[in-house]
Amino acid sequence: MSTAGLVTRVRGAVQRERLLDTAIKLCEVYSPTGDAGAVSDRLAEILTADGFVVERPDGGWPKSPAVVTRYDSGRPGRTLQFDGHLDTVHLPFVPPVVAGDRLTGSGSSDMKAGVAAAVEALRAIRDAELIPGGAILFSAHDLHEAPWGDGSQLDRLIADGIVGDAVLIPEYLATELAIIGRGQATWRVAFRRSGAPVHEVYRPLDEPSVIAAGAALVARLEQYDAKLSASSDPLAGRESVFIGQVHSGEIYNQYPQECWLEGTRRWLPERKRADAERDFRALVDEIARERGVTAEVRFMLVRDAFKLPLEDPLLPAFDAAVAAIHGKPLPRGGKRFVDDGSSFWQGRKIAAITHGPTGGGAHTLEEWISIDSLVRVAETYSLVAAGYCHGAVDERIS
Repeated sequence: MSTAGLVTRVRGAVQRERLLDTAIKLCEVYSPTGDAGAVSDRLAEILTADGFVVERPDGGWPKSPAVVTRYDSGRPGRTLQFDGHLDTVHLPFVPPVVAGDRLTGSGSSDMKAGVAAAVEALRAIRDAELIPGGAILFSAHDLHEAPWGDGSQLDRLIADGIVGDAVLIPEYLATELAIIGRGQATWRVAFRRSGAPVHEVYRPLDEPSVIAAGAALVARLEQYDAKLSASSDPLAGRESVFIGQVHSGEIYNQYPQECWLEGTRRWLPERKRADAERDFRALVDEIARERGVTAEVRFMLVRDAFKLPLEDPLLPAFDAAVAAIHGKPLPRGGKRFVDDGSSFWQGRKIAAITHGPTGGGAHTLEEWISIDSLVRVAETYSLVAAGYCHGAVDERIS
């Protein structure tokens, strides 16, 4: 079938109102990270009503079992996975509202509407019989958003073999194809002294200052960040250590017992996450010894670094589909945020492309998504499947 004929077939199968209705139904359910069970149930009900057989593996988090379904052509070929998260950051709930081309509300951009677009692509692929071989695996899960989630549910699903040969993730990245991204961890350091709280005029002069230790860490991390800047990628950016919070004391003239700092550490794919953590802890321990205080360090992995295998057959299928829908392939770029693509690459070296609708306001009370772009994502995913699952991309889209 010609490219134009296939695009016409896809556009006839993708239904805008059905897609929007699915997005609204998902956004109606409050689902903070760690407590996405109700919206997972809602999604399972939608898929079951559409005639799909739904599985509910708990992935180590039975409070919010994941949602998994498959569409199999019954013939040999590759399996393309659509994967998304259903949890949202811990902010007050904002109900969904449609105004013109925009859907607003909690989770609309991050990323329930994107999940709905993937569901619509799944329907279109089945209804229009777009893949003459291979299969589609759809998965949705909880525990994505840090610091409340650690990505462990998806990691368990991958370890248990609930994974395709390649993955599309409908996060809100629409204007470029991210081929590399930095890893990220959040860290918290607490310096403490052993003495009791005391007015500053009565403080024992031989007791250490936790604020001085905190100041020393600030200065040392500034130097460390400058050193890390030498490790840089033109697309992903440079390695870094960042301080976002410094706190100490209860009132202005009480000698404090604790000083704590929080921030992030970001690194490139060439560096091992364990090495980044080891070096950070060593730096903190050195300051604690110098200043005579104790140090408690928490180094929490958000996601490891990411690299897209450029030789994978997913790329030509994706480029061809985007060109058919948008007129030209997307430029290559770096992934500014961390997402679940890192889990697939680090765990199994599986190609994972993040491509979703146009939107904004993620992690705020003013999330929004373009409904037109949701339709384009569903169409693009359908075309990628047509080119990828059966075999080489030029067998379907040329």
